[in-house]
Amino acid sequence: MDYKNSGVDIEAGYKSVELMKKYVQGTMRPEVLSGLGGFSGAFSMKAFQGMENPTLVSGTDGVGTKLKLAFLLDKHDTIGIDCVAMCVNDIACAGAEPLFFLDYIACGKNHPEKIATIVSGVAEGCKQSGAALIGGETAEHPGLMPEDEYDLAGFAVGVVDEKDIITGADLKAGDVLIGMASSGVHSNGFSLVRKIFPMTKESLETYYDELGKTLGEALLAPTKIYVRALRGIREAGVRVKACSHITGGGFYENVPRMLPEGRHAVIRKDSYEVPAIFRMMAREGQVEEKIMYNTYNMGIGMVLAVDAADVDKTLAAIGSAKESAYVIGEIKDGEKGVTLC
Repeated sequence: MDYKNSGVDIEAGYKSVELMKKYVQGTMRPEVLSGLGGFSGAFSMKAFQGMENPTLVSGTDGVGTKLKLAFLLDKHDTIGIDCVAMCVNDIACAGAEPLFFLDYIACGKNHPEKIATIVSGVAEGCKQSGAALIGGETAEHPGLMPEDEYDLAGFAVGVVDEKDIITGADLKAGDVLIGMASSGVHSNGFSLVRKIFPMTKESLETYYDELGKTLGEALLAPTKIYVRALRGIREAGVRVKACSHITGGGFYENVPRMLPEGRHAVIRKDSYEVPAIFRMMAREGQVEEKIMYNTYNMGIGMVLAVDAADVDKTLAAIGSAKESAYVIGEIKDGEKGVTLC
């Protein structure tokens, strides 16, 4: 009896590391001081030089049951983008610039080519956000997970000067809400998605004219990463007063998180066109409109508040980052919360 016979293949682990090296290398930043395969990742503090009071901001998240669709379609090259996006978008809401990222993959059996494909998506997400992929872990769990399944989670660290942290503290009535377009469902609410649609390969590979693609392509579209757009807004000289990543809990849970007491957000549902995938989900699943807005991003992945005088500059900066944005509402005095009308 040996370790391999018990279900853990150490050689497969070595091969996975070798295969993923080319993807990881593409994410390197000058501050990275360690190579892949060590016991830890080292990152120089030179990135903080010039800040009055550098402050680290961290975030961790996973992809959830969206993974089930990746399993069904045997498509694993973009799920890593989702993992990075869920982490870096959260820390970007605080005004932080992502510095580095670590991933964790737990699998029933280590298939090196599949693991490398997953990591290729993680590396792509890191490149989109400017974060270095400085480490990670692939854990083989025979007997705990099915051999053809895995779970994926990540951890991001960013930095921001304390004076530039986005807190929402100076929000005032008349400030304008801008919504940045999502790429689709992103990585939340897939437990409901899997109840609405038959989870079969045939169903997911069915083409729909209203979507302009197959159902699986629409649902597996990787989560947008908004770091570049938010960086562009800062470089345009605009102060983002408050910011909310629209994830699980939709508008009703996430928008109030960016508000101080005494400020109320009003969002106009007709200020942009809700993407076809959400209309289809509501129809096919007979899901009430309020539940849709309380579960999904409905086409808006990030909401930010700026002074009315900065709206044009903000929209221009977002456009320069090749993202779409809409004026979707405003801030009013009142009880902390959000009204969709």
